[in-house]
Amino acid sequence: MTKDPAASKSPFATTGVGGRSLLRRVPVWVWRTLMAVVGPKELVHLNEDPLTGLVHHDDIDFVGDGIPAHRLDVIHPDRHDAGLSPSTATLPVYVYFHGGGWTSGDKASLTKYCASQALAGMVVVNVNYRMASRRHNMTHMLHDANAALAWVRANVASFGGDPDRIVLGGDSAGGQIASLLAATESQPKLASHFDIVPAVGADSIRGLVLHCSALDFSEHFRRGFILSHNFTRMLIPGRGRYDADGLELSRAQRAGALRRAARFLSPIEWLDESFPAVFISTSERDFFYGANLNFMARLRRHDVPLDSLVYAASNSNTEHTWQQNYRYPESQEVYRRLQAFVHRVAAPRTALLQSPLPGTLLAA
Repeated sequence: MTKDPAASKSPFATTGVGGRSLLRRVPVWVWRTLMAVVGPKELVHLNEDPLTGLVHHDDIDFVGDGIPAHRLDVIHPDRHDAGLSPSTATLPVYVYFHGGGWTSGDKASLTKYCASQALAGMVVVNVNYRMASRRHNMTHMLHDANAALAWVRANVASFGGDPDRIVLGGDSAGGQIASLLAATESQPKLASHFDIVPAVGADSIRGLVLHCSALDFSEHFRRGFILSHNFTRMLIPGRGRYDADGLELSRAQRAGALRRAARFLSPIEWLDESFPAVFISTSERDFFYGANLNFMARLRRHDVPLDSLVYAASNSNTEHTWQQNYRYPESQEVYRRLQAFVHRVAAPRTALLQSPLPGTLLAA
């Protein structure tokens, strides 16, 4: 496979034995600092050579409070350029949440990625959300994601999308958000925990696309995992320092409390047979590789339709969230599989294919 010499090297490149990272327990502040440096470069690098034949509607305020974290973009095919008449049936909707370790990132860096999917015949909604801080945690992120879905339900038809044919997607932290949001549709205990009233019905969420996503938080407690425990703490109200009655826990009590609280952050804990069909792409170079394998095994246990693309460590292009870089042949293969998946699972009810999903492909 061709290596893009112009691509910026991941600051967390996995260069150890078997493609595993040599870095251990990166603190949150280090991550924030590195993302502040890398982010502006990615904004330019990942969006070079814009695609044509599309219509962009940028920075729509989906909450109405005027803050940048509550903006989304809608990208869809130009109906004239695509040869679509006004009477042409509506298109499936792909709602995407960017990654960034829950602390960083912005929808703008994913513009070309989203445009690549829209060009294949779908309406893509690229969403921002409030990120982890002293004021905001996972509850706020899920509320924002749910509010974006409420906006989609009410408005996407005016952009040519079908609000009953939605596929959720995300990379890294964004994939975790998309997965938890999907789970709240059928898991009342999870929805209640985050005080979520699902904005759309479970039947409208046809599928889930996950790129190198944080899907099993038990991996975060594994010896040698790359991210510090503060990545988990910052997603929990009170940073895991207090019990349900608001009493401060001792240091000895906090470790157990953190593991228990992490269950509500971990999509794998909320899987059952009602979960929507899933397409996963990951690689042995991804530091969430183990979490993705665990998630796929759990999906199979519950007979949830699964399509997946897993690259070996020998593919040097496949560092964490490589899918954002359109230059890589591996990314283009992900796009082909993703687009086929969306059109299969989000087909009109009368046209749904009865054949099983292709399954896992381990790429050399």
